[in-house]
Amino acid sequence: MGFRPFVKTLADRLSLCGEVTNVGSGVLIEIEASGQEQVDAFVAAVRASAPAVARILSVSSQSVSSQAVDAIRRMAGFVIGPSEIGAPGFTLVPPDLATCVDCLREIGNPADRRFGYAFTNCTNCGPRYSIIQGVPYDRRNTTMEPFRVCAECAAEYANPQDRRYHAEANACPVCGPRLSDSIETITTALVDGEIVAIKSLGGFQLACCAFSPEAIDKLRCRKRRGNKPFAVMMANIGTVRRHCFVGPEEAELLGGRAAPIVLLRLRRPLEMASGIAPGLTEAGVMLPYTPLHHLLLRGPLSCLVMTSGNVSEEPIAISNSEARDRLGGMADRVMAHDRDIFTRVDDSVVRYHAGAPRMLRRARGYAPSPIDLGREVGEVLACGGELKNTFCITKGRYAILSQHIGDLDNYETLEFYEEALRNLQAVYRSKPRLIAHDLHPDYLTSRWAERQPLPKLPVQHHHAHIASCMAEHGLQDRVIGVAFDGTGYGTDGQIWGGEFLLCEYTGFQRLAHLRPVPLVGGDRAMREGFRMAASYLFDAFGDDYRRHPVPCGIANLPGAFDQALRQPLLMTSSGGRLFDAVASLTGVCQVNTYEGEAAMLLESAIVGSGVGSYEFTLDRGGSIDTRPMFRQIVSELAAGQAAGYISDRFHTTISDMVRSSCRVIRDASGVNKVCLSGGVFQNVTLMDRMTAGLADAGFEVFTHSLVPPNDGGLALGQAAIAAAILEREGA
Repeated sequence: MGFRPFVKTLADRLSLCGEVTNVGSGVLIEIEASGQEQVDAFVAAVRASAPAVARILSVSSQSVSSQAVDAIRRMAGFVIGPSEIGAPGFTLVPPDLATCVDCLREIGNPADRRFGYAFTNCTNCGPRYSIIQGVPYDRRNTTMEPFRVCAECAAEYANPQDRRYHAEANACPVCGPRLSDSIETITTALVDGEIVAIKSLGGFQLACCAFSPEAIDKLRCRKRRGNKPFAVMMANIGTVRRHCFVGPEEAELLGGRAAPIVLLRLRRPLEMASGIAPGLTEAGVMLPYTPLHHLLLRGPLSCLVMTSGNVSEEPIAISNSEARDRLGGMADRVMAHDRDIFTRVDDSVVRYHAGAPRMLRRARGYAPSPIDLGREVGEVLACGGELKNTFCITKGRYAILSQHIGDLDNYETLEFYEEALRNLQAVYRSKPRLIAHDLHPDYLTSRWAERQPLPKLPVQHHHAHIASCMAEHGLQDRVIGVAFDGTGYGTDGQIWGGEFLLCEYTGFQRLAHLRPVPLVGGDRAMREGFRMAASYLFDAFGDDYRRHPVPCGIANLPGAFDQALRQPLLMTSSGGRLFDAVASLTGVCQVNTYEGEAAMLLESAIVGSGVGSYEFTLDRGGSIDTRPMFRQIVSELAAGQAAGYISDRFHTTISDMVRSSCRVIRDASGVNKVCLSGGVFQNVTLMDRMTAGLADAGFEVFTHSLVPPNDGGLALGQAAIAAAILEREGA
C-alpha cells in the first residue's frame, strides 16, 4: 500500500530519526523525537494523511529504552528496514486495486516510457491479493519475483519522492511481463465477432463485442449459460451514462479503487444486443480496471461483454495452460501473458441501494479485507454453504472472508476451495480450534469438514444467515431474524426458507414460517417453477387444482405427480420457491435456467405500485397461510389480470406478511431489532417495501452491505456462531 514510504517521507519532513519495518503483526515504527509534542504530531499525521489505499485498523505506542534510543540515533536519519521473516502475529492482506489516474495518464502519453504498457502500476494501484504468495508483502513473496527490475525501475523504487517508491509490483516494457498478442490484433478479432479469452487480474475472462447478437449467442451457447445475464465493460463513465441510468453514488462505485460490477437500470431502447440480459430491466456494468482493459477499449470498441473464463459453475482459469485446455472450446483465440496469477479472484458484483453499496458477490477489490468483529475471538474455520460459497477464518478480532468460490457441486470447484483455503491459512497462520459447517449432511462442505481432524459444529442454515447480519452490524443482543431464501436444511429434516427466528449467536427459536407445501422432484422443483405452482395450487384447492387456469407446464405433469403431492417425501417453506410459483402462474417464467431467474423476471414485470395486497392468515402455530393469496391470484388470472399487476400486489403481500409476523414476535418477546438475510433480499422492490413497513411499525431494521445477503455471506454467520460458542464454553 506504500505505507512504509509514506512513513519515511513524513519522518523526513519532521526531521525524525528512526526506522519503519514490516513485522508479523503490521508495521513497526521506531522514532526519536525532541519531546512528546513531536511524537503526538507524528502519530496524528500518520492517522490523518496515510495513503488513500491504506486502512489503519489500530495504533499503539510505547516508550523505548535508552539503549534503543542510542541505536536509533546511530541511524542518522530515517530508513526503511528489511521486513522481518517468520515474525509472530499476522498482517492483513490487501485486495487488488483498479488502475489509478496517474498510471492511466502514463499509458496514454506517447512521450512516457510506459506508453501502451499493459502492466503499469504503482503503490496506489495494481495487483495485490492475486499475486501475493506469502507475507510480508515484498516482491520476493509475489509472482513478480522472476522479473528482474531494470535500472530505471530500480531508481523509482529507491526514490522517496516517487510514487513507485517501494512499489513491489513495479515494472515497465523493458523488464516486466509481456502480452502474447498485440492490442491491435485482439481488438480486430473482437470487432470481427470473435470470442477472446483474456488473461486479466485474477483470472481469464471471456470477451466479445456487446453490440453483436451473434457473438453473444455464440458465447452463451459455448459457456452453457442459459439466460443468465452477462456483465458489460464500458470504456468510460460517459459511455455508461449513454446506456444506463447512473446516480452519483453508482458512478463513484464504478470508478472507485475496487471497481466492481455495478447493477444499473438499462435505458430503452437498448442499443446493445438484447441477449446481454434477457427479460431484465438492469444489467451488470463495470469500467476498465487494468491497463490492459483500458487499452482494449481505447479503439473502436466501447462496450465488451466480459464474463468469467470458465464453463458455468467451474473455477475461473488462471494459468496459460489451463486456459488453452479449458477455454479452447469456448474462445476463438487466447490472449495470455507471462505474469502468473497465484490466487483466483473473480469480479465483485455490487448494487447501490437505500444509501449504501449492497454486496451481491464479494471478490476482487474487496476480498480478503477483514470484517471487524469488535472483540478478540477464538480461531475458527467456517466452511460456508453449497451455493455461492465463501469460507471464513477468524484471527484476533477479525473475520477474514474468502473471495467468491462458487457453487460447490463439482471436483474442480472443491479443488479451488482447498487451494484458496491453503493460501489464506498460510498467510494468516491460521490454526482453527473449531470447524463450523452447514447442518445439511450432504453438502460437499459438510462432508469435507467431517474429514478434518478438528471438532465440528453443524450450524442451521438460516441461523447462520441471521448471525451474518448481526456480525456485520456488531449486534450482541437477541434479534428477530427474517431469513428468506431458496433452500436451507431445517432441524426437522425438511427444506426451510421462509423463516422467522428469535436469534442470538449461541441459539435460536423458530417462531414462524411460511406454510410448508410439497416439494416434488427435489432439485427439479427448484428449476421447474411450474412444479411449485402445482404444489401451491394443490395446497389451496386440493385435488381440483388442475381445473383452474394454469400454465401449460402443470397440465403436462403426469398422474404420478398428484400422488406425490398427496404423500410428499419433502415439504418446503421456501420463500424462493414461493416466488417461483407466482412467476409460473403469471406466465413470467416456467423454468429457471439460472438461480433466481424467475424471481428476477417477476420483479422486472412489475408495472406501477400501490394496488394493495392479497389476503393471508397467521395461524396460531406460527404458520403463515398463503392459501387465501393463491385463491385470489387464480381468480384474477381467470379475469385476465396482467402479470405486472399481480407481481406488484404479491410483493406488497410478502412485505405485509413480514411486518405482521414480526409484530406478533415482538409482542411475545419484547425484541425490537429485525435482521433481514437470505437471497430473496436481493430483490430491491421487496426490500424497499419491507424496510419501510417495518420502520413504520417502529422496528429497528438491519440489512446487509459488507457481505452478500445470499449464501455468499453464510460463512461469516457460521464463524460468528462458532466463535460465540467457543467463548461460552471457555475454550
